[in-house]
Amino acid sequence: MPTQHYFPSLPFSHEILCFIYIHPSIHFKGSNYKPPTMVMANPSHLLQSIFIIFLLPCLSWSCPEYQKQALLQFKSSVLAINSSLHTFDSWNSSSSCCLWDKVTCSSPSNSNSTSTSTATSSVVIELHLSNLSTQLMPSNLLAPLFFIRSLRVLDFSHNSISGQIPALGFGNLSNLVHLDLSSNWFNGSIPLQLFQLKYLWYLDMSSNSLRGELPEEIGNLTKLQQLSLSSNKFSNGVPSSILHLRELEELHLGNNSLSMEIPSDIGNLSNLSYMSLWKNKLTGGVPASMQKLNKLNSLYLEANLLTGEIPLWLFDFKDLQDLYLGGNNLTWNNNMKVVPKCRLLGLSLRSCGLQGDIPEWISTQTNLVVLILSHNKLSGSFPNALFRSSQLSTLSLSHNNFSGELPENIGDAKLLRILRLNRNSFSGPIPRSISRNSNLQILDLSYNRLSGNIFPVFDPQVNLLYADFSSNEFSGEVPTTFPPNIKALALGSNKFSGALPSNLTKLRNLRRLELQDNNISGELPNSLLQIPYLQVLNLRNNSLQGSIPKILSNLQNLRILDLSSNNLTGEIPIEFVNNLTGMIEASPIPTSQTSDFAVEISSSSKSFIIGIEVTELTVNWKKSKQGLSSHNIDMYFLLDLSNNQLSSEIPASLGALKALKMLNLSFNKFFGKIPTSFGDLQNVEGLDLSHNKLFGPIPFAFTKLQQLTTLDVSNNKLTGRIPIGGQMNTMADPNFYANNSGLCGFQIRVPCPGDLPPAPKLQEYDNKKEPWILLEAVGIGYPVGFLLTIGIIFVVGYFNPSPPSNSRRHHPHRLIRQRI
Repeated sequence: MPTQHYFPSLPFSHEILCFIYIHPSIHFKGSNYKPPTMVMANPSHLLQSIFIIFLLPCLSWSCPEYQKQALLQFKSSVLAINSSLHTFDSWNSSSSCCLWDKVTCSSPSNSNSTSTSTATSSVVIELHLSNLSTQLMPSNLLAPLFFIRSLRVLDFSHNSISGQIPALGFGNLSNLVHLDLSSNWFNGSIPLQLFQLKYLWYLDMSSNSLRGELPEEIGNLTKLQQLSLSSNKFSNGVPSSILHLRELEELHLGNNSLSMEIPSDIGNLSNLSYMSLWKNKLTGGVPASMQKLNKLNSLYLEANLLTGEIPLWLFDFKDLQDLYLGGNNLTWNNNMKVVPKCRLLGLSLRSCGLQGDIPEWISTQTNLVVLILSHNKLSGSFPNALFRSSQLSTLSLSHNNFSGELPENIGDAKLLRILRLNRNSFSGPIPRSISRNSNLQILDLSYNRLSGNIFPVFDPQVNLLYADFSSNEFSGEVPTTFPPNIKALALGSNKFSGALPSNLTKLRNLRRLELQDNNISGELPNSLLQIPYLQVLNLRNNSLQGSIPKILSNLQNLRILDLSSNNLTGEIPIEFVNNLTGMIEASPIPTSQTSDFAVEISSSSKSFIIGIEVTELTVNWKKSKQGLSSHNIDMYFLLDLSNNQLSSEIPASLGALKALKMLNLSFNKFFGKIPTSFGDLQNVEGLDLSHNKLFGPIPFAFTKLQQLTTLDVSNNKLTGRIPIGGQMNTMADPNFYANNSGLCGFQIRVPCPGDLPPAPKLQEYDNKKEPWILLEAVGIGYPVGFLLTIGIIFVVGYFNPSPPSNSRRHHPHRLIRQRI
């Protein structure tokens, strides 16, 4: 019997044929084809390799040529921006695009093509192009993809696409059912063509910069099951047409600027299980129609402007797991008795007017993962039962009136990641068991009455990132018993004393170290430079002495350095500023290095991000103490050396710190002239050089400081004209120039010598010629006056001889007239 080879029946086409090497492990993406079982009677007919060559129609596994070319054009556009990408290594002209990474094709039998010649070909139906590049790319880069009209799934999330969403392009993709453009830099409004995609059931455009109103046309997407437009800049109200989306299961509109009331009939969306409207400007109350949402699992109304009493029926949803109502003007009825039918995993009643003890019903929620009751008027001792929960991950009771000692069983909450008890009246020591919380990441015990000189010793494996013990009554040496991964440590406003410990250097990952307002003495140790990532160092108002070490400049990431109100002496070393690159150039900080923390929390079947804005950093900012928000702390660059005993001339190299927004050298003993290089501090907003011994003029280069809003040079020996131009024209408070030797200018209403107009010159006379001039005037004036008098009398006609004496009786009136 001859050797027989088994080949499956395949629809050969007369168009294009090719040879394909098939290995048994190969699986053709988008195809149901599997390598056939082979029956061979004669092994000698095998090739020595394990490959089999046989004839197959390429068309069965090939996408149409125009789709391949469109994808190759897209690849070329991306690589022109970021040539180092290896994502597209499998994309080449010699293979079918159905075999490429991130591309999915339909099986030949499922093709939508109507052409006879391609009736059995595959077409591209899915493109998974997320996380391609972090480099900014223009939105017109997407243009080639709009020719692939067979697309059903397009995922372009987590890229850096900027510009407006192409309107006509997406209008071409009429078969789309899944569109994900989240986490990009798209701006402008949503094009109306997008709302013509009638098959769309998943639409995610969250985390962009889209703005404008949500159009009424959104109601056209009647098959939509999930809509996510959160974290954009949408405004105005939630359109009423959203009530047409009867299939909607998840609605994500949080973190926008939406206003007005929640649609009153929102309860008609009967399939809704997840509703997120947090962090908007929504007003009114919680709509009563929401009682009809029997499938509701998660409700996020946090951080709006909602008013009214929190309705009791919210606790009747049997499937409700997440309820976030805090940060509104909603009020809790403290006399209301609640018997929840739900088993909550997450609860936030922040700033809802809770008073007295924690409501008893909360203790029955033993599955709680997140509990936020901050900014209320709760009082009493700490409820020990809260730490018995086996799942508790986030607990915030800050800004209340709790008192007494912290419970020793605080270490029993093994999954605890965030613990915020700040701004209460807790007293006593920190329970040592807290060091057993191996998952703890955020710990804030600030602004209490806690005391003691022994701190818990944390295991090096603990994940603690941020610890704030400031504004308490701790004493003794500065503690260093923290895990090496800690990034922010706040110990300010306590009673710590002694020198800075040398083993602070084991905390090599510190970004923020605050030790202000203590009684720390000694010199600044050189060992500080062994904390290379340090961005914020606050040692204000201690008893430090000695000079500023030159080696401190090796802290290249420093953005905020406050050494004010100490006893430092000597000069500012030139080397001190040469390497402070964090203050020389305002470069953005990677998210992982900022002092604001975000923690991912698992709740129900989803994960969500809780942003933790830690305690404000208090500094002397523009002549007053101000708190710098941790959320924006990476925007601030500050150098404060005020209130010390520093002397010598101010080094001109300080002018290289162009990122500085605040420079304070006041209340020292600096002398010499103000460096002209200060005109290069292009970002400086506040400059304080007061109470020194500086002399000479204020540099004209100050007119280049376009960001300047506060300038104080008072109590020096400055002279000359105050510069005119730019922001210097607005620096017109005389108190900021007071007690100098000779400043002038319109800013202090003191004219400068060159500003006075020239006095008029008095007429000069030649004393020798003066008598002759007078005699000539008399000689000429006398005869001229005489002749004029005679002429007048002659004209009038009274120049006649006197009449005889007897004629006066007959002409009495004429006599009188003559006398007149």
